[in-house]
Amino acid sequence: MVKILTAREAVESYFFDGATVTFGGFANGLMHPEEIMIALEEAAATGHPRALKVIYASGQGDSVDRGLNHLAVDGMCKTVIGGHWGLAPKLGKLAAENRLAAYNLPQGIISQLFREIAAKRPGVITHVGLDTFVDPRLEGGKLNEAAYEAGDVVRLIELDGEEKLFYPSFPIDIAVIRATYADEHGNCTFEKEGVYAEALAQAQAAHNSGGKVIVQVEKVVSYGRLDARLIRIPGIYVDAIVVAAPEHHMQTFGTQYDPAFSGEIRVPLDALSPLPLGERKIIARRAAMELAPHAVTNLGIGMPEGVASVAAEEGLEGMILTTEVGAVGGVPAGGKDFGAATNVDCILEQPTQFDFYDGGGLDVAFLGLAQMDAAGNVNVSKFGPKIAGCGGFINITQNAKKVIYCGTFTAGGLKVAVDNGELKILQEGKVKKLISQVEQVTFAGSYAIRNNQPVIYITERAVFELTADGVELKEVAPGVDLQKDILDQMDFKPVIKHVKIMDERIFQNERMGLTQ
Repeated sequence: MVKILTAREAVESYFFDGATVTFGGFANGLMHPEEIMIALEEAAATGHPRALKVIYASGQGDSVDRGLNHLAVDGMCKTVIGGHWGLAPKLGKLAAENRLAAYNLPQGIISQLFREIAAKRPGVITHVGLDTFVDPRLEGGKLNEAAYEAGDVVRLIELDGEEKLFYPSFPIDIAVIRATYADEHGNCTFEKEGVYAEALAQAQAAHNSGGKVIVQVEKVVSYGRLDARLIRIPGIYVDAIVVAAPEHHMQTFGTQYDPAFSGEIRVPLDALSPLPLGERKIIARRAAMELAPHAVTNLGIGMPEGVASVAAEEGLEGMILTTEVGAVGGVPAGGKDFGAATNVDCILEQPTQFDFYDGGGLDVAFLGLAQMDAAGNVNVSKFGPKIAGCGGFINITQNAKKVIYCGTFTAGGLKVAVDNGELKILQEGKVKKLISQVEQVTFAGSYAIRNNQPVIYITERAVFELTADGVELKEVAPGVDLQKDILDQMDFKPVIKHVKIMDERIFQNERMGLTQ
């Protein structure tokens, strides 16, 4: 029968030096076993465990000290393979200081890799990652010198005459995951969780590797009291259950529990307040013009979130929002609740959602624009010593039928105004974002060209399109000076053929009338 332990007992019973460990959860604490992570940090501070190999799909954290930040004990981790790093800056600091071997692989690939490990298949063979920094011909996903010394985690292969990337399987010694309730036999339910992440695949991977599965829950109930239809991890996979304190078992790092996030209830949604007419609304308005009725859509965090606001203001119906972690339909949450969604149609497991994404199921994706270069490459993953990580960005952008990048032309102090239907640059940003060569290739323009993928780059003052000849300037905002406000603020010269003025409705206070 499954053991019921405290978090510290579970760590001391199952963790050992050199173990390969996976931790569950998504972004801002969803499905994350926070109490066990706290106990692990406390144990490691006394000397053990050491030299862990850690693999996770998302990048759970609060940008301060929760989530994967608990792993930032010097010597605890020898190798870390993660999909995202930005929410765990303490762990990222160890990577930047070369105190562990750090790798960044696509979030979707890692979530799918757990299924391959569970089934004892060789690994994931896919096109995802080709031509990006994950490709061994560039960086092979390595983030520091320690990773280069440690060796490859992805290989370039040829299959039936086509280039593919091969991400090899390896055994998992310990899976640390989370559920809502467990019974005395270890059967676990997810009914109060906002996402399901890849917990099932992680449990199967560890169990079939001969490893151990530790599950953090809210409560243990008697055997037979759980609805079999709600059990998502059977007790045959589970070795230990840890009952967490409520403050360490929050639905997200921002919310203790919201039944609307788990689909228990549906709530009326107040109309979104219209965005003020500034750079964010200008970009969102132009992006919304690319929406088709009933388009299956993914919105990245930050600037792309404004597209939903504009769509609501304009009365555009039928946009079906999805999140990479598994939500279909509804309204994705932001901030410390990012990853959850309200009024969803359904919640899928993350590996399954990425199957859909990787196969071209997304009609359009709106993503942020941090850096771009003359080849149409985009970087959102690494900036000097700061490691953000790619997350699901590569899966999404390589496979969506259409990709729209949204971001300001410059960064660091940009101020604009709209006056009489014209855009005025009041203060230029200190940092150029359109540079000669991006620091890291998170999106490869060459790959998009080969696959005839439409790619548009939208800023507040100009719109570009990726073409076989390079990045072409297609539109400029009314009132801007082509030379001073655009070309002089770029480190490369775009292709210029036929440039038109951006739709003047974008720069008016009244609604655009996109439904007309």
